Amino acid sequence: MLHEGVIYRHIVLTVPDVLRSPFYQHADELLSALMRCGVRCLDDFFSTVARQELKGGYIVVVQTHGRNGQYNPHLHIIATSGGFDQQAQQWVHLGYLPYRMLHKKWQWYALEMCRETLKTDEMNALVDACYSKYPHGFVANVQQGDVPSRYQSLARYLAKYVVSPPISLRRIDRYDGRYVTYHYRSHKNERVEWERVDVYTFIGRMIQHVLPKGFKRIRYYGVQATKTFAKIKGLIRQALAKVQGLIQDAVKIIGVKTYRERYRESAGRDPLLCPHCHHEMGVWKIWHPKYGVVYDELQAISRGRYASSGRSPSD
Repeated sequence: MLHEGVIYRHIVLTVPDVLRSPFYQHADELLSALMRCGVRCLDDFFSTVARQELKGGYIVVVQTHGRNGQYNPHLHIIATSGGFDQQAQQWVHLGYLPYRMLHKKWQWYALEMCRETLKTDEMNALVDACYSKYPHGFVANVQQGDVPSRYQSLARYLAKYVVSPPISLRRIDRYDGRYVTYHYRSHKNERVEWERVDVYTFIGRMIQHVLPKGFKRIRYYGVQATKTFAKIKGLIRQALAKVQGLIQDAVKIIGVKTYRERYRESAGRDPLLCPHCHHEMGVWKIWHPKYGVVYDELQAISRGRYASSGRSPSD
């Protein structure tokens, strides 16, 4: 669960394509280790930035598919924006995070975890190759845009993303008994692309994402664990109150003004308030008569961008 009055960040940690095959072949060993590894990396990252040992709070979600249905293990992490200093018994808020440092730290933690977990000559060779091929580190996205302002909304949207299939039914355009044609939005150019594969290849792409029996896709670490948070919530709120005042009933994500906020200031009305029932609306999908679906909330969630909080899809 997310706690009111706490500032969170949405962080995505990925692994390069050369490691995807080992992750698929050794999912039992590597996926759980990947989740723990991400937490250790962020604790180290926060501690380095603050120059004091910190323990953050994390909700870690492992996802194994990319937009095209291929195997692509990565982590979605809702992380506290700061951590608890056990020695000083105080909460330290971090308003600035050097992302390039995170890229390098994540690379080291992920590669050394793979090396230590499998302990094979093949993995050692892959790890060494990755250090050479990716001198600037691995991709680690720290989302700066707004997520839904209400913490219940964020939890609900994350749940929808977690349970969504690799390829939803609406993305399947044709099946003739032998071949399946489906579309997805490319990461490279953000354009819609189509792929046609035989039915057995398509089925294989779906079932490869079935996780090992008993595997927990969502896990809680650090001060985000309920018992731990209960002990230090007073210290967290005192620290954040000094930063910008206590936040009531909301999850505050650091970011610029949203489209909704700018529109409200300029036009004097809320663009997401229904003029008939006066209840708040949510942007879920935008359809264009010529281009079809140009915005989809589930795909936005996978990238960490949320329109329902008032952010324009074009922002």
